[in-house]
Amino acid sequence: MNDLVKSAFTLEKQDDGIAILTMDVVGETMNTLKAEFGEQITSILDEIEADSSIKGVVLVSGKESSFVAGADITMLAACKTAEEAEQLSKGGQEMFDRMENFKIPFVAAIHGPALGGGLELALACHYRICSDDAKTVMGLPEVQLGLLPGSGGTQRLPALIGIQQAMKMMLTGSQVRAKQAKKYGIVDDAVPKSILLKVAKQYALKGIPKRNPPKLKGANKFLEGTSVGRQVLFKQARKQTVKKTQGNYPAPEYILDVLEASAGKATKRGYELEARFFGKLVMSPESEQLRNIFFATTEMKKETGVEGVEPAPVDKVGVLGGGLMGGGIAFVTTSKAKKPARIKDVRPEGIANAMKYSYDILNKKVKRRFIRKSEMQKQMALLTGSLTYEGFNDADIIVEAVFEDLGLKQQMVNDVESNCKESTIFASNTSSIPIKHIAEKAARPEQVIGLHYFSPVDKMPLAEVIAHEKTSDETISTTVEFAKKQGKTPIVVKDGAGFYVNRILAPYMNEAANLLLAGEAIDHIDKALVKFGFPVGPMKLLDEVGIDVGSKISPILVADLGERFQAPDAFDKLLKDDRKGKKNKRGLYKYSGKKPGKEVDDSVYSLLGIDAGKKLSHEQIAERCVLLMLNEAALCLDEGVIRNPRDGDIGTIFGIGFPPFLGGPFRYMDSLGISHVVARLEHYQGQFGDRFAPADILKTMAKEQKSFY
Repeated sequence: MNDLVKSAFTLEKQDDGIAILTMDVVGETMNTLKAEFGEQITSILDEIEADSSIKGVVLVSGKESSFVAGADITMLAACKTAEEAEQLSKGGQEMFDRMENFKIPFVAAIHGPALGGGLELALACHYRICSDDAKTVMGLPEVQLGLLPGSGGTQRLPALIGIQQAMKMMLTGSQVRAKQAKKYGIVDDAVPKSILLKVAKQYALKGIPKRNPPKLKGANKFLEGTSVGRQVLFKQARKQTVKKTQGNYPAPEYILDVLEASAGKATKRGYELEARFFGKLVMSPESEQLRNIFFATTEMKKETGVEGVEPAPVDKVGVLGGGLMGGGIAFVTTSKAKKPARIKDVRPEGIANAMKYSYDILNKKVKRRFIRKSEMQKQMALLTGSLTYEGFNDADIIVEAVFEDLGLKQQMVNDVESNCKESTIFASNTSSIPIKHIAEKAARPEQVIGLHYFSPVDKMPLAEVIAHEKTSDETISTTVEFAKKQGKTPIVVKDGAGFYVNRILAPYMNEAANLLLAGEAIDHIDKALVKFGFPVGPMKLLDEVGIDVGSKISPILVADLGERFQAPDAFDKLLKDDRKGKKNKRGLYKYSGKKPGKEVDDSVYSLLGIDAGKKLSHEQIAERCVLLMLNEAALCLDEGVIRNPRDGDIGTIFGIGFPPFLGGPFRYMDSLGISHVVARLEHYQGQFGDRFAPADILKTMAKEQKSFY
């Protein structure tokens, strides 16, 4: 047995007849469950069983700030067949089953995250006590990896807290905090961390509890407690699930199948189905891609901006511009990075709006009892504002978020260099203007960099870090580290119009506009791409972002990258009719009436001189739009705009919601086969001209039968 296994579990018997079982995986910051621990746990359980002086067992973590973060998913990659993966699940089930059937009580003392297999381990205990600390969260997030809970979670959780609450947790992968866990009945008590062990030991001396089924009231009694009610419940759940997943993700369907089969009780059939479906899902292409994303982001968290170059500390942040982006940047700076942010705007209303952005989010959290009011006040105190550069002289980084005007941005660089310290970094949140132009007149161009966030800033996980030729390595490393502290996944991209994400988005959006001008209905185009797996269709996205914003980016891309980025003249016609989208409630969709933003504004068709219909299939529409995005992604890799396919995939998934189950543009091209991608591009090139001309890198790869990964 290797050292890792030898020292993962220790048993310490105490005078009062309680044994403390500690899990502490050596050399890792968090505990994860590994297949090879089976032998170790078995021998510990044998030891407990053989010792009649032990009256109860308290299970604790040897890690300072986490319980068990789940199962180690690297072991799934070793499975060659669904049967092998099913055996893994059965092994976990048997282990936890043995714990549950012990004659003495097991108590889980939970502090920090108890997720996935970690929560399943706790559910197999007779009692669960958790700390009321903000770090303590519980959940079954397997669905986010295209899986279902495979060690009894689909059986024990509904039996404990009811079908609907368990279903919600499993289908969304959402986490609950200590207070919610107590309210739902997941834990028996939530106490301060200082007395967690003491209370857990008291429970261990209580003997094994007799658990009653969850108390159901009103409609829930009918929905969960009767077979007719459960039929209604699952029919509704399936309908909503398909609407959400568009049938692209098998895991939620399987979760519902298992829950329906076991009807809210832990049954033999339920356990069998759980293991079988777990095995099938491990081998599914969707889960493989979702696990690839997980590994890629884990890898990226460990990387620095420039290898071997240490980031400088960032203690104070300035934000120029109090618009939506400025407000969002200030919020993630104070909430995630825990650093003070000072906002500058030319109008007092701008500063007030930016502060309101933070206030509104925090106030909602206070109302939902996610945070205390004192925590909100503490965070708001980190925000200050000014109409001048007073108070900016000691800022380590200034993030500029004013509108897209080159002259204005150059002026801002000048102002910062005059009013801040010599080491201050100027980071521009431009979405399309090359950083070299913004740094053109800078006295210290090595400290000018792009830091492009996506809207809404508090929700979108990506940030593009854009270095121009003169940006110093220290500036890159410092900016990457700063973005990580704000909770972002940063990718370093080369300078150039549109950078990476907007550059590959533009041809996709333009093709959707070409389809519209060719007579395809707006909602038909959108449905095609939502069905393909995007969160919203391109037409809806245009309304959300702003038709005027799209039209401003286009000339910048054409000037830098050529005619293939020329936007169709539909955009000009829309703007002449004062249609900017959602912001002025005039766009491609209607923003008045009962369903604002849901119904197409049919007057657009006569404005554009179109007879709209459904001429092409959803598949044809999606293929035309997506192929151009794939082709552009390949060009970006070839030109060194992105460092590798992995960054390109993560950037597209986190930046514009490319379907995660396809793994990103590069993994998707690999799964289609590069030759197939080239053949389809050439097919459309013959029909519509050179905007579909395949990138040289793709033609070469097809000839040499290569793939990106």
